Amino acid sequence: MDGAGRSGHRGVPHTADLRIEAWAPDRERCVAEAVLGLVESFADTTGVRPSRTASLDVPPGTDADLLVTVLDEVIYRLEVGGEIVLGAEITEAPGGGLASRLEVGDAAEATAVGAVPKAVSLHALRFGVDPATGGWSCAVTIDV
Repeated sequence: MDGAGRSGHRGVPHTADLRIEAWAPDRERCVAEAVLGLVESFADTTGVRPSRTASLDVPPGTDADLLVTVLDEVIYRLEVGGEIVLGAEITEAPGGGLASRLEVGDAAEATAVGAVPKAVSLHALRFGVDPATGGWSCAVTIDV
């Protein structure tokens, strides 16, 4: 993973499921990177037109719960609304929750590149400050 001043994400091999790692200087950007990593794992969104911005206010909870809630929302929007997340702006909300603004488009315009996610697994979920860099990092398994 990169140092505390950088942000990024990657998929890592995992038996029968998908594993995403993300890192960033702060908690909110790390969640946004995890969202991008999730979407990139199953779709090429090049050419998908943004149709609107959806809001999600996540109440205070553990850092892991906040991450899971946002990723679950990405999967829900895909399954129920046929919307694919094209970008995520995550900020801290009063009391420690998150305010999420998700730029979405029509999932039918995306090109499939991997298995569609079904759920976020709590098994081996990790999210917090990385002692090696001082930035935030997460690792999450996605059921496909």
